[in-house]
Formats: sequence, C-alpha cells, structure tokens
Amino acid sequence: MSAPAGAGLALDARVVAVYGSRCAVELADGRVAEAVRRGASKACAVGDLVRVLSEPEPMLIDSVQARSSLLYRSDSVRSKVLAANVDQLGVVFAPQPRFSVHFLWRALIAARAARIEALVVLNKIDLDCAQADRALEQLAALGARCVRVCARGDPSRAACELGQVFRKRATLLVGQSGMGKSTIVNLLAGTQARTQALSSRTASGRHTTSVSTWHRLQSGDGALIDTPGFQEFGLSHVERTDLPGLMPDLEPYSRQCRFADCRHLQEPDCAVLSAVRSGRIDADRYAFYRQLCESTRP
Repeated sequence: MSAPAGAGLALDARVVAVYGSRCAVELADGRVAEAVRRGASKACAVGDLVRVLSEPEPMLIDSVQARSSLLYRSDSVRSKVLAANVDQLGVVFAPQPRFSVHFLWRALIAARAARIEALVVLNKIDLDCAQADRALEQLAALGARCVRVCARGDPSRAACELGQVFRKRATLLVGQSGMGKSTIVNLLAGTQARTQALSSRTASGRHTTSVSTWHRLQSGDGALIDTPGFQEFGLSHVERTDLPGLMPDLEPYSRQCRFADCRHLQEPDCAVLSAVRSGRIDADRYAFYRQLCESTRP
C-alpha cells in the first residue's frame, strides 16, 4: 500500500503499548514515538509489527502485519487482547498474596489454545512455599516449564535463572496482582516500572501496571511484555469441544470414549469418567473441567 501524498516516510515499527486509540511504537533505530490507529489497524495490539507514516505528528499506523500468535482473555461480555507475536506465556505466582490455582490452570489452557509454550515462575520463594510448591509440581506434570526465584530478595540468582528461560523469546507475563511481575521486568529489562508493597491490611496485591507494555531485555536477545494484574483468566473464547484436547491430563482418555462426540459429563462408556473414578484423573481437575464447560462456547 502506497503512502498518501504528504504523509512522509513509511517506516516499520513495533507496537510497545496501547492507550485507547493511540499507541507507542518502537522504530527500527530504537526510538519510541506516538502513533494513531485508523481503519482496519484499530485492532492492533502490543507486539504487533506495523507500518507507520512518519508525518504528520503523531504518526499514523497505516497497516498491521500478519501475526504469528495472539493471546487474549474473555468473559461472557467482552474479550481483552493481551499481546501479539509472542512465543511464550510466562505465568507468575507467589505464596503471597493468596494465589488462585484455577488462574494458573486457565493460563495454561490459554497458552495451548494459542499454540505457544507455557512457563510458570514461582516468585518469592523466601516465604512459606509448601502450598505453592505443590501447585508447581502439578503444573510441571501438565507440561509447563517451571522455575523458582526470589526476584526481590535474591536478584542476582533470579536474573541468572530467568535470563536463561527468557533468552531469545518474546514472553508475555501474566499473573494476579502483587505477584511480582513488574519486579521481574525491572530486573531483566532494566526498567523502572512502578512497584508497590503488598497491603498488610488486606493481604492483597495492588495494581502497579495500567497497560500492557513491551520491554526489550537488557541482554538484547529477547523481550518481556508486562500486563496489568487481573484476578480471573476468562476462557469464554475457547470452544467447549476443544477443552479436553487443551488439558493434557484429560486428553489421552478423551480419545478412548465410546462416542466420538462424548462431552465427558454423563455419557455411557466415557473413558474420562472412568479415569476420574479410578483416580487416574484428579477429581479437582475434573471438577474444574466441568466448571469450564459451563462458561465456554458450545
């Protein structure tokens, strides 16, 4: 597509933040500039590769390139795009504030649905981690790569371990508020993202990031996308029939049922139900599956 007359140069850029109809874009020379979206480009997301017109100011996003991946969360009302063109989902949790294991399970399903790898980071390991470690073991059994760090208490070791798993990757970080995502970004990307102490009165996290933001690693061979903390990872965009294939502990049994369209709820000769009764599938995981069936698309 040719640039309109008087529009200046057409430049390649990456969207590094989105603020309503405006974006921050990083140009090839490292400069960050403001750009305005228009037309079909209104759907651009953090991580998108775009073509911008250098004049007038602010720059104009003229087109968006095809994406290699797109991650988002959704509920029955709306969908929220998290980032585009990432190849790893980093799920950060900690012993405090209280974490939701369902959030972690949902994040892994979102990663599998987007066909990207999942990495789970257990942060704040200087605290009592008994319950968190049990969750981490289960997540590893579900196929996630797992690491344990203390980003604030032992930053040198955390930087070494996280640098290895983030290297040569564009990693989207997600997690509930207060888990330490911004601290990790500050450590690896050299940014000064605003962090706050955990509220001792409520024992809940405070939001420290207001928009998703793309940060290059200080090592120069990867990127981190920080996201605002949220408490619920909605999966309403996932079709109900796809759920068993997105849950590694259910998937092998779901292919052994008597009926090809078995929903694994109450059908006869269901291999999933049989595995639940025999303990081969964890009862809590199966209850989670039934809960998802009620909230996802038929």
